[in-house]
Amino acid sequence: MAGDLDLSQRPEVSWMEGIWHERDTTPAAIEAALRELLKHQHEKDEAYAPARVLNLLVVADREWRGEIQNRLEGVGRYHPSRTILCAVESGRTALDAWATMTTEGDPRPGELALCREHLVVDVGPQHLPHLDTVVAPLLATDIATLLWSPHGHPDAVDALLHLAQVVLIDSVNEPDSATAIARARALAEQAHIVDLAWLRSTPWRERIASTFDPPHWREELGRINAVTVRHSPESGISALLFLGWLAARLHWKPGPLIRQNGSRHGRASGRRQDVELRLEPDPRQSVPGLAGVTVGTASGMSISLDRGPGGLGAHRHAHDGGESSWTVMGASRGEAGILGEGIRQALLRDPTYPPALEAVEAMLG
Repeated sequence: MAGDLDLSQRPEVSWMEGIWHERDTTPAAIEAALRELLKHQHEKDEAYAPARVLNLLVVADREWRGEIQNRLEGVGRYHPSRTILCAVESGRTALDAWATMTTEGDPRPGELALCREHLVVDVGPQHLPHLDTVVAPLLATDIATLLWSPHGHPDAVDALLHLAQVVLIDSVNEPDSATAIARARALAEQAHIVDLAWLRSTPWRERIASTFDPPHWREELGRINAVTVRHSPESGISALLFLGWLAARLHWKPGPLIRQNGSRHGRASGRRQDVELRLEPDPRQSVPGLAGVTVGTASGMSISLDRGPGGLGAHRHAHDGGESSWTVMGASRGEAGILGEGIRQALLRDPTYPPALEAVEAMLG
């Protein structure tokens, strides 16, 4: 065994090909096991090398560990280099850990085969305020770290923030929109934020933007006088962020939204006229995100996008009375695709998200 810890001589330790497990372990023992796993891979073939792009640090309830791991399996080519899943179990006092190392296929002569490392560390609630002392030795050095806590645990997030450059959140999980925005703004002061609620609106923002991109439609941007966003009942924050994006990009000054009969409505001051804003929950939609968007202009033109089989159903009503309909293929990424995009965005920066947050704050009064 590399280092000073001879884990192979301890009865609590088990080894299989590419897998290590130990009960009542320590961060130092886990780190040594990782080095040993990499050593074994390298002994098999010198072409094996550890992937070094991104650490993903996850804090989740242990009872949902399998569901989180399944979600991570579905992110496609955006797998992080090293994943550390801290599974929180009530009543636990000792650390148990599993470590695995996998490669994609066999390397061809002269090629490298990247190894990805996956750690699961079972922790108790008492570990959370000091979870950084457990995790710090396990992070691959000199690469970015993305922190994700899908089941809350704000004390663990606060303890780990100084280790992470990026925090992955899902504002849909907050109890209300005001809390979601306040939490996102607070975290943004300490790290770059990637919000899954924001990413769910990406296809809609892209399609609305492309609708007004042709030169003969460009003038209609300044004539927008009404926007209605239909959304899953649990995804009001995604709809708010969509409106915040429009307000920020078109330099509207939004006023507060008022609740009425389950919907929200209000106004924003545009350069030429006021813009009527409306959010409508759609109980028919069971998946998170938006169900539809309608944008109208003072000249009589309107464009509607609605979720449907195979993509988004688009319908345009022109100011001369002409109508056209078509399907925008491949607009939905699905929840696995949204998480994969969230991991990819950890290495990017979206300058449109912070202004959208500010606009939503104004809408919430």
